[in-house]
Amino acid sequence: MGYFDYALSISDRILEETRATLYMLIVSAIFAGIFGLILGVILVVTDRGRILENKTLYSILDKITNTFRAIPFVILLALVAPITKVIVDTRIGPTAAIVPLIFSTVPFFAKQVEQALAEVDPGVIEAAEAMGKSPFEIIFSVYLREGLPSLIRASSITLISLLGLTAMAGLIGGGGIGDLAIAVGYQRYKDDVVLVSVLIILIIVFIIQAISNLLIRKTSH
Repeated sequence: MGYFDYALSISDRILEETRATLYMLIVSAIFAGIFGLILGVILVVTDRGRILENKTLYSILDKITNTFRAIPFVILLALVAPITKVIVDTRIGPTAAIVPLIFSTVPFFAKQVEQALAEVDPGVIEAAEAMGKSPFEIIFSVYLREGLPSLIRASSITLISLLGLTAMAGLIGGGGIGDLAIAVGYQRYKDDVVLVSVLIILIIVFIIQAISNLLIRKTSH
């Protein structure tokens, strides 16, 4: 018998779990991207010396963000379970896994955004202020525009991190290719399933990195 015989025999399940992983990854990334970007921008512009400096607001948001980042994902799964039940009316399955994935990814991405936008040349911001642009105009025409390559790089890092988190979705019955590798490949000693699962995850990572590198080259100036 060939090495990949068992993996081939459950090819339909492998495809199903790959789709579940992509579903969790894409939906979580969309919502975490939106909320994380907003939170990251607020952190940048309200920091000391920034265009909308607000020490109190920055301190509160910064502490909340760091607190959620410090909570291990497996603990967060249990912590937000009641919220998950209210939002999606279930605590198990890929859709239920999306809620804790968002809660975990938003603060991570927000800090990535904050760091990316903090690198924008202060001289460009000062020039925009001298031209009479409003804070919101500076956010869109300076921060987001000048920081776009760094934001794309931050998004790539976040997506890869998020992909890793989907592997833990099996703890709440979320499924996914990572869960398949553990529940079937590792626990049942089916090494070919582990290898195939790893290859699929690596392919997804390579695609994310390739798209990221392409966009960075196109937006760098």
